[in-house]
Amino acid sequence: MSGLFAASLLARAGWTAAIYERAEAELSGRGAGIVTHAAMRAVLRAAGCDPTRDLGIEVAGRKTLDRSGRVIGNFGCAQTVTSWDRVFRMLREKLPADRYHLGKELQRIAPSAGSVTAHFADGARAEAAVIVGADGFRSTVRTQILPGVEPVYAGYVAWRGLVPESALSPATHAELFDALVFCLPPGEQCLSYPVAGPDNDLRPGHRRCNFVWYRPAPAPQLRRMLTDAAGHVHALGIPPPLVRDEVIAELRAAARALLPPQLEEVIRLTARPFLQPIYDVETPRMAVGRVALLGDAAFLARPHVAAGVTKAAEDAMALASALQSNGGVESALQRFAAARIGINQQVMQRGRDLGSYLQPQPTSAEERRKAERHSTPQAVMREIAVLDFLRA
Repeated sequence: MSGLFAASLLARAGWTAAIYERAEAELSGRGAGIVTHAAMRAVLRAAGCDPTRDLGIEVAGRKTLDRSGRVIGNFGCAQTVTSWDRVFRMLREKLPADRYHLGKELQRIAPSAGSVTAHFADGARAEAAVIVGADGFRSTVRTQILPGVEPVYAGYVAWRGLVPESALSPATHAELFDALVFCLPPGEQCLSYPVAGPDNDLRPGHRRCNFVWYRPAPAPQLRRMLTDAAGHVHALGIPPPLVRDEVIAELRAAARALLPPQLEEVIRLTARPFLQPIYDVETPRMAVGRVALLGDAAFLARPHVAAGVTKAAEDAMALASALQSNGGVESALQRFAAARIGINQQVMQRGRDLGSYLQPQPTSAEERRKAERHSTPQAVMREIAVLDFLRA
């Protein structure tokens, strides 16, 4: 996603921009939900997209359910919720096919006077004025230029999944399809919201319900959850089809014990829930020489802020703006980094604050105070996926 934002904006600024994607096939068909923000929609417009055309589903606010399914809190907060796949397709359509290269696994980066070259595993190489590392929190580009930066496990995981709205009972549908809906078991957080159906189908009856359930998982438990049926441990995240049936069965049992009937139904009807360990990634620099880092490759914030796509979009906007200004490429990249690193650090800290009560054990009195402050239904509904904390 961040690569598409960067390529689109750089192309509109007059650069010849191409994407080299390590996956063998286009990253379409992903249904993960995204809560949009005004800043993200502004960058979509700058990239030539129309965010007013079928972007997603409008929700008027938030509600919190107790264990019995009774509403114990409401909060007005109008937002548009969309899917990863919808935003990906909007951006992908703006990039010519000959500028999007699949199956290109980066092996090394070689700087030289006036340029930098990417060398790929298949023997291909690409020489450019700038390389943009927009390759996610496992970033190969970051490993090349900042080898000491590694993801740090936060102590909890997010379970995610999607259910066709047509599969939900009428009572559950009535509760879940007009809001972000929360439930707060002790030390945990579960939420749901509607997203489009396959191929961005926004027709009532054809949409989907997206859930996210944050649960503490100490390192030994995480290792067990990331171990597939063949005994292989997937250190940073297990592919959804490889999550063992017994691990999913444990999730469903926990849902029966801890969640209100509406959210338990969603998890029960999800064909294959998938697991996301929560990590922090924070880089000391967003540019080294002629190489820049964007999005999760530079700063992976916890998802409670719902700012991952927005900050990637604004990173890309700042990069395109810096490269349009007078001066050399390397100084432009330093101006880009200076403009964005402080904002990214704020998003990182906000994510840690909002997730403080989800960690197995707070490590300090300050963390305990934050956990108490951010764990009430009123605080959760007011703070999750809202960007009013940012300061320029």
